[in-house]
Amino acid sequence: MSIVKINVLTVPAEQREVLERRFASRAGAVESSDGFEWFELLRPVEGTDQYLVYTRWRDEAAFQAWMEGPMKAAHQGGGAAGAADAEGAGERPKPASSSAAVWTFEVVQQAAPVAPAAPEEH
Repeated sequence: MSIVKINVLTVPAEQREVLERRFASRAGAVESSDGFEWFELLRPVEGTDQYLVYTRWRDEAAFQAWMEGPMKAAHQGGGAAGAADAEGAGERPKPASSSAAVWTFEVVQQAAPVAPAAPEEH
């Protein structure tokens, strides 16, 4: 089954908008990667200042290929946590997060909504 990588970003309140804008500016950057299955940026609602960046991959090899290719290039040129945008054109702006960690999980079980049955014709 798939693997899940969750990047845990501690983001001070004054940097939330910056982080979200940087991710929005890179929308579509991961979707065409071989083995990519899902992405979500999760904003904390209460009780924490940690954002979760949820990605799901076919396997560890697909994730590592993305890390060594497109993701590495994006971050070297200013990626989501350090993206070059209007606030730092030509210069790499400071990261929006104050710390980061990556959690790895294997998908053991999953479920999806059941489609409603079609009405019977008489």
